[in-house]
Amino acid sequence: MENNYSYDTVKNNLSVIAANISEAYDKYRNDGSKVDIMAVTKTVPAEVVNWIFDWGMDLMGENRVQEFLSKKDLYSASTQSGKPPRIHFIGHLQTNKVKYIINEMDMIQSVDSIKLAHEIDRLAKANNKVMDILCEVNIGGEESKSGVAPDKLDELLEAAASMENIKVRGLMTIPPPADSDIFLGRMGELFNKLKDEKRENISMDILSMGMTHDYIDAVKYGSTLVRIGSGLFGARNYNK
Repeated sequence: MENNYSYDTVKNNLSVIAANISEAYDKYRNDGSKVDIMAVTKTVPAEVVNWIFDWGMDLMGENRVQEFLSKKDLYSASTQSGKPPRIHFIGHLQTNKVKYIINEMDMIQSVDSIKLAHEIDRLAKANNKVMDILCEVNIGGEESKSGVAPDKLDELLEAAASMENIKVRGLMTIPPPADSDIFLGRMGELFNKLKDEKRENISMDILSMGMTHDYIDAVKYGSTLVRIGSGLFGARNYNK
């Protein structure tokens, strides 16, 4: 196989990540939830991604529509459990690209506008399905990042909840690297507040936050899904 990835190294990385999550969970939480590990596959060859399915993982995250379309037929059809892998879209999604992934994704995590929600709902209806979504929150107010501002989240949630062919499952965020701990805490508080409100057609059961550099803190503050790329597969090679 002509790549710079090592099967044993990636497998060991997963073991370390799982152990770190378990330790953080036991130390900081006792809420009965679980923490899913998502393999973020940006720039990673499909044959390498397929390794994770031998080890009991079944959740992967795609950032780029074009890259996903070029690799999707190379992914394993089933995981260790015998079921197909779960694929979530986690990158910034333009409305004109939704049509290419509407039947490929189990969830779209990066819904950051009513316009995008409407397009997902329209195409889901046309394809006789209900699409699970997360609303992406720009918790740090960074201009360089996607996501709805926290004070605009209610508007997005209410609009999305009124649509027949999407189901709001929770929230997603990418906090600023500086003071990540502070913003992860704020996101956890926001998620718990919305969960306690029990809004109609909104099931706040997924909080997707935490990446390679901050996933342990994310678990501390209530994340139920961490998105790991370089921590699992190694430093990214963007020339590939």
